[in-house]
Amino acid sequence: MARPKSEWPAKVLALIQGGNQSAAIAQIKVAPSVADVARLQTLLAKLPPTPALAQLIKVVEEERALLAAPRLHRSP
Repeated sequence: MARPKSEWPAKVLALIQGGNQSAAIAQIKVAPSVADVARLQTLLAKLPPTPALAQLIKVVEEERALLAAPRLHRSP
């Protein structure tokens, strides 16, 4: 049976749209997986560009690179 997709990206997007950037960044730093961060990136690409969004995109890219490193993978 296929594993359901995580709701994490949608929840972080709700934080961003609600204007709670610091909470969104904190959640991004403890992202459950690289796939979740990638899904968040696709959701962020659909938003209109703002300076705050540019900062979040940078944080997401950095976290994705860190999670992709084999030594930093989190166990399920």
